[in-house]
Amino acid sequence: MELHFPPELEAKLEHSASQQGCNADELVREILTRHFEEEARFVEAVSLGEEALQRSEYLTHDQVGQRLHRFLRP
Repeated sequence: MELHFPPELEAKLEHSASQQGCNADELVREILTRHFEEEARFVEAVSLGEEALQRSEYLTHDQVGQRLHRFLRP
C-alpha cells in the first residue's frame, strides 16, 4: 500500500518520526495500530454499555452527580 500526504503533513510526520527515533513508515504503522486498538476498545465499551442499559443497570444524572460530588469532596 502506498500513501501520499500533503507536503506540510509529510514534514510533520518526518519530524515526529525523527524525534521518536524511527522512520515515517514505522510511525504511521504504530499510529494506525494504536488507532484500531483504541477503536476496538471503544466499540467494546459501547457494546457493554448498551447491554447494561438493556438490563436496566445504569445511573441517573442525579446519581452520577452525587457520586462525583462525593469523589471530589476535599
